[in-house]
Amino acid sequence: MLKAGQAAPMFVLPDADMELIDIARFQGRSHIILFFYPRDGAPCCTLQATDFSDHEDEFARLDCQIFGISPDDCLKHAEFRDEHGISVCLLSDEDGMACRQYGVWQEREVNGVRKSGIVRSTFIIDKQGVLRLAQYGVNAKGHALAMLRAVKELNS
Repeated sequence: MLKAGQAAPMFVLPDADMELIDIARFQGRSHIILFFYPRDGAPCCTLQATDFSDHEDEFARLDCQIFGISPDDCLKHAEFRDEHGISVCLLSDEDGMACRQYGVWQEREVNGVRKSGIVRSTFIIDKQGVLRLAQYGVNAKGHALAMLRAVKELNS
């Protein structure tokens, strides 16, 4: 698992419109929030993505780009975005490369059965490409506002 103070792993992933997004291109220009979530359409995942979207303008005023990442494909992301009015950029990590880089693909036990999957996690990367916050196992409710406060502290 990653920790604050480390250099953030860089990657290139397609968004819901199948355009490649290289997060390294934001270095020197914007802070980045990455929120990893298990799948499009699940209640907590929908809450998290819409909550970040509801506060996107406030994040933008703080020079902050937001990216939601799950293993769902681009078409599923586009349907999810359009159905729920999600405005933040959703990235498709179908092969799990970014999930492994950020340590969010983990094994856990559910009802006595060991399964692998995404642990809901959020990372704040500063303009220099350094992780300022790494949170694993986050609760979706109220999380976007907590991240907004964290970015405000980063800017002060």
